[in-house]
Amino acid sequence: MKSTIETLSPTRVRLAIEVPFVELEPSVRKAYREIAQQINVPGFRRGKVPPVVIDQRIGRGAVLNEAVQKAIPENLLAAVREHDVKTLGRPEVEITEFADGKSLKFTAEVDVRPEITLPDLSTIEVTVDELKVSDSEVDEQVNRLRDRFATLKTVQRPAQEGDYVQIDLRATVNGEEVPGGSATNVSHEVGSKQLLPGLDEVLVGMSADETRTFVTKLVGGEYAGRDAEVEVTVRSVKEKQLPELNDEFAQLASEFDTLDELRDDMRKRLVQAKKLEQLYAARDKALEQLLDAAQVPAPEGVVRDEVEHRKQAMIDQLERIGTSLEEYLSREGRTEEQLDGELTEAASKAVRTQLLLDALADAEQVEVTDDEFGREIVHRAQHAGMHPQQYYDQLVRTGTAGAVYGDVRRGKALATVLDRIKIKDSAGNELSVEELRRGAEGNGGAEAKAGGTEGSGGGAEETGD
Repeated sequence: MKSTIETLSPTRVRLAIEVPFVELEPSVRKAYREIAQQINVPGFRRGKVPPVVIDQRIGRGAVLNEAVQKAIPENLLAAVREHDVKTLGRPEVEITEFADGKSLKFTAEVDVRPEITLPDLSTIEVTVDELKVSDSEVDEQVNRLRDRFATLKTVQRPAQEGDYVQIDLRATVNGEEVPGGSATNVSHEVGSKQLLPGLDEVLVGMSADETRTFVTKLVGGEYAGRDAEVEVTVRSVKEKQLPELNDEFAQLASEFDTLDELRDDMRKRLVQAKKLEQLYAARDKALEQLLDAAQVPAPEGVVRDEVEHRKQAMIDQLERIGTSLEEYLSREGRTEEQLDGELTEAASKAVRTQLLLDALADAEQVEVTDDEFGREIVHRAQHAGMHPQQYYDQLVRTGTAGAVYGDVRRGKALATVLDRIKIKDSAGNELSVEELRRGAEGNGGAEAKAGGTEGSGGGAEETGD
């Protein structure tokens, strides 16, 4: 085999490879053996069909094609090793010349890892927002917790924003009922915008046993994009009643005895959250500076593959919720070209960041221990709802274990970046990464009984009439 290499750009090369026919003969013989196992010829046992019979039945050209398809990756790998090419993504192969008994000539264009000149990390300085926690922010957290301990009481008056109503819905298009467009006894918070567009505006002022109709545009199903007439009937109106803010509430909603203690805990949690935000902001700004300083190029083929992957994942997700990419773009007032541009920009930045962190990991000789890799496997397995060994076996089968290893290694490289850079807040105070990490850890006090300060879901409790 002979090969030459041509640099097309800082991230792409073309390999030209020539394989003499004599070197292809082992692949040709192997192709004959494999085809002999696949065909049935009267008078011959499976696997014992002579090449001359295969040529008559299948054709010599099919055999040569099979041999070439197996020879190309083997010789391409040999050329990559010969020229010490650090490949990225899938190669684009083109056969330029081949005939029976003649040399195979082909080219392969492939993205490569670019040479990256890293700046001195100690010269990187970033500024993040000053950490401030206002009384109003504490009030907001307390009120979220208070809202989760609210009760619902049936009232005999028209519905207002913030009330909860029990409703029946029936949607029709041109007089025909929409499949799946009817629902009964649905609980809905007026003004939450959680159901159909236009519904909340209609519900304000409606009383129990009252029916109204309105027109809305459907977003899913076979009638997606069409106007539907929706009939809504209110079964009941319930008013949300909040508990008084006092020590008794603190004892009900948390492990604290007084409201002041609960508010102090909320403030500590907000400080922790904002220190974590400072850490993330420092990380993102440092990466931006490093990408600019190192002028990391984005390999076009890798970016193109990543865009296709992200777009297909988006299409699959939309299909799972009963809509399409076209319907989604129509609702958002965007074109597919705009979406492709956004995906390309995001994918390009992600690829450039990976290349930068890989270069940093190489420069810092970052290694991943078995324990670190194992912890990542356990974490991902838990997220996927699988046993760690089952998850790892799946990674091995799909050939993606190396990608997980790479993610862990990049994470360690990023930690090195944060340890080396200078961080200040907008007030000019120097911040320590270690102090930010410590400040963001722990829970700063007892966990509120309702699930912390963020108040995620659950709704109010009904007390009946």
